[in-house]
Amino acid sequence: MRTALVEADGLGMRYATGRLALDGASLSVAAGELLVILGHNGCGKSTLLKCIAGLLRPTAGQVLVAGRDITSLSGRALSEARMAMAMVFQQARLVGRRSVLANVVCGTLGRHRNVTSALGILPRTERQHAMECLEEVGLAGFATQRAGTLSGGQAQRASIARALAQRPAALLADEPVASLDPEASEEVMRLLRRISSSDGLGVICVLHQPELARRYADRILGMRQGRVMFDDTPGAIADRQMQALYEGVVIQGLAA
Repeated sequence: MRTALVEADGLGMRYATGRLALDGASLSVAAGELLVILGHNGCGKSTLLKCIAGLLRPTAGQVLVAGRDITSLSGRALSEARMAMAMVFQQARLVGRRSVLANVVCGTLGRHRNVTSALGILPRTERQHAMECLEEVGLAGFATQRAGTLSGGQAQRASIARALAQRPAALLADEPVASLDPEASEEVMRLLRRISSSDGLGVICVLHQPELARRYADRILGMRQGRVMFDDTPGAIADRQMQALYEGVVIQGLAA
């Protein structure tokens, strides 16, 4: 069994309103593994991912990154610990007027906390690394192009390149294909699969599409009402288990 790179152990998340978003949710992902989290809107998928990323502090449980509990950290210590995990969101969040390369270089800023970086001046080696990241996602030819001219799929691949520029051990993707057409969605999932298997990153990806999860994931974790309902390989998960996640919800061709 592979050693876990990122672990969430018994996470609970209760908001000030009293709503319970997570109820004892646990998961783990190892280097070279792609874990997909599935479930209907509001089931806690994104909350779980944000707790793992350190963007939200859970009200119970802990998150371990390479064995280190990051839920007890704050300030500079938390920022440094979070460098091991890069985040990709549903929207690419690129600066449209800047070049694609300039956007990717921004992923290196966390390693440079000084006056020159505050002025936007980074070591030349970081530009070289950013170009390598663009090559990895198939966008090297777009480096000097304005980011605002990219298609949706290209923009998302550029955001993945920016995440890779951070040199993370784990990549967290929150619904990265939700705004893309089917062809672009397949392209992004193939890229995440390759990053996981070839580069050895642990990838945790929130999706709404069970069929994509079955094709690309090493493991699928199903959530409902803040709880983990199953965590297994795609071939071991029955269609009825998948359908139960969406009981009363029609999504991607599934209905209760």
